[in-house]
Amino acid sequence: MDKKSLVFLEDEEVRADKYIAEVLEMSRSSVEKLFLQKNIFINGKEAQKRYILKYNDEITVNVPDPVEIALKPENIPLDIVFEDNDLLVVNKPKGMVVHPAPGHLNGTLCNALLYHCKNSLSGINGELRPGIVHRIDKDTSGLLIVAKNDYSHRFLAEQIKEHSFTREYHAICYGLFKEEHGIINEPIGRHPTKRKQMAVIYKNSKPAKTEYFVLERLKNYTYVKFKLYTGRTHQIRVHSAYLGFPVAGDEVYNTRKKDEALKGQCLHAKKIGFIHPATKEYMEFDSPLPEYFTLFLKKHRNNI
Repeated sequence: MDKKSLVFLEDEEVRADKYIAEVLEMSRSSVEKLFLQKNIFINGKEAQKRYILKYNDEITVNVPDPVEIALKPENIPLDIVFEDNDLLVVNKPKGMVVHPAPGHLNGTLCNALLYHCKNSLSGINGELRPGIVHRIDKDTSGLLIVAKNDYSHRFLAEQIKEHSFTREYHAICYGLFKEEHGIINEPIGRHPTKRKQMAVIYKNSKPAKTEYFVLERLKNYTYVKFKLYTGRTHQIRVHSAYLGFPVAGDEVYNTRKKDEALKGQCLHAKKIGFIHPATKEYMEFDSPLPEYFTLFLKKHRNNI
């Protein structure tokens, strides 16, 4: 049973079932089932789905453990940058989903990992996310690390928790950055009304810190290197949009320009560094820019 706690901090009144479905990204029918099973409580009392939430209401949702879908190994080519008995470093292509989710049960990185590694993957994140220590978005390309055993998983996850991982991304952002370098130190939480999005927000949020370096200015775009100090959902995409320079091609946070024809954000996880769980030595890997990125960069260099 997974216990989730929420606090309603919005000014307008919202029905409980609608709010819970949006915040927890569940279907309304799934939330209705939780109400019927008496798994939802508001201010400590059993709740009804039509209850109208009021400011500062405390919501507890008990989500029963899911019945796992059997994840099938699939012979999908992997770009493996490094591999030993403890971990892999994989260069994920743009468009590949990391782990199965509704609508994406096949063709994921996890399906490919199961075929490649057989039973040699950590099980900490369950059967649907074998070996996955951290993730990158479907339309973000680049490096991520996969654990082959539970010890390695815990060791690597602790580095992420302590923000000692090296994670550098390259992006092309719409608009021209004014400063050559800067730090965005603004908290990120779920958007108050668009609940499938994240936003810079000061209620129900977590600290988020991103450093940026301008690499090149084009006619209408800026080529930027980002360094992550924290790992919030959509962090670079949210912080760059907050500055007014959204990532080119971002179909969620780029409201300024929709005609880049990139089919997703121009964002690449270029460098990753960490202490190896067995040798305790620092390792660092760098990934070349993928073709979609270099072609877009070349096109807009020629437009200057």
